[in-house]
Amino acid sequence: MTQSALPADPWLLTPGPLSTARATREAMLHDWGSWDAEFRTLTAGVRGALLAIAHGEASHVCVPVQGSGSFAVEATLGTLIPRSAKTLVLANGAYGKRIAEQLSVMGRACEVLDTGDYLPPEPAEVERRLRADPELGWVCVVHCETSSGILNPLAAIAEVVARCGRELIVDAMSSFAALPLDLRELPAAALIASANKCIEGVPGFGFALIRRERLAASAGQAHSLCLDLHAQWRYFERSGQWRYTPPTHVVAAAARALELYAQEGGQTGRLARYTRNAERLVAGMQALGFRPLLAPRWRSPIIVSFLVPGSARFDFERFYLAIKARGYVIYPGKLTSVDSFRIGVIGQLFDAQIDGVLAAVRSALDELDIADGAPDPAVVAAQPAF
Repeated sequence: MTQSALPADPWLLTPGPLSTARATREAMLHDWGSWDAEFRTLTAGVRGALLAIAHGEASHVCVPVQGSGSFAVEATLGTLIPRSAKTLVLANGAYGKRIAEQLSVMGRACEVLDTGDYLPPEPAEVERRLRADPELGWVCVVHCETSSGILNPLAAIAEVVARCGRELIVDAMSSFAALPLDLRELPAAALIASANKCIEGVPGFGFALIRRERLAASAGQAHSLCLDLHAQWRYFERSGQWRYTPPTHVVAAAARALELYAQEGGQTGRLARYTRNAERLVAGMQALGFRPLLAPRWRSPIIVSFLVPGSARFDFERFYLAIKARGYVIYPGKLTSVDSFRIGVIGQLFDAQIDGVLAAVRSALDELDIADGAPDPAVVAAQPAF
């Protein structure tokens, strides 16, 4: 796969939106009639390709919904989980906590197992909670929690949930299409993701891959007219159309992005590039004195968090702007309990972009008159022992 030409905009080292291929952006130059047969065919192709990535053709259906990934999460929760049900939410970052907030707002009871920023939920503790409370009928987990970049042990959690006879919903927003997810083996009622993550499309719709019989049984449960995925699924089945105005240009971009994804080698090819990006980034940042927030065993090849330098001269806003001035956009990391920042490695990033952001970081340190990225020893000492 050839590297894209340098865009006019900065490179986005974020977990989505991200830097996209020129061909993906060019796919949005054509206008589509939302009820036209050609657009219905385009939508069907995107739905089928997304389902095939997770090998869910025989068991699940793909239901897209307009909006960001959080819209798709809320739509899935509200459609599948009965109003009288109680859910165990596994949280170790902002997005797990958001699931609990969404359930609360829509009037669904939930219990939160919060393991902090550094550690994943232990499958044994999940099982203990489920055995102790028969009313917990559902479990929600974020596969890759991008607050910190932690990767949760999805297969082990799914096995426990299935053994206890409960249903599992997976927020796979930042892992879908890069990390292996096989619905022939993973006992999940639903996987949720969005167009602007590892398939490298643009923002505008999210989607859920939902077990067919579970979705069929969910009629009338949704808390919202527009976010009712059962109704949207039935409408697709009858007409091939979205119920309300679809993000036509975004769907076209996703279709092109999925073609590029296949050309790169699908999930294995994309994971190989992202893994190389992450390893190159971590090695380069450590050479500059920075310390990753997480132990290696929990880091994902999606986004990496680093402790901020311990120097009294460090100011994140100046650091951020100095890096941006050199053509790279990173993420702040105040989603964690200690001061950190995040650098993503997904999107159209290759060796040149990783080397470029490392050079930008070095220049930013020089601009702030900071020798290296070494964190405050007291902060390091307070970190949990891995």
